[in-house]
Amino acid sequence: MRIEYDNQDDILHIEFSKDPIVKDVSYGWNVNVGYGAEGIAEITILDAKADGYSCRA
Repeated sequence: MRIEYDNQDDILHIEFSKDPIVKDVSYGWNVNVGYGAEGIAEITILDAKADGYSCRA
C-alpha cells in the first residue's frame, strides 16, 4: 500500500495494489476509485484536505 498527498493541488492518492485498472468509477466530482481484477486498486480524492480527509504522510 502506498499513500501520496500533493499539498499544492490538495490531492490524496491511495494505492492498494499494482494491479492494472480495469474499471474507474467516480463517486461525486472529487472521489475516483480504480478497480483491478481482484477489487479496489486505488482511490484518488481531489480537494482532500479542504473536504476534511486526513492527509498525513
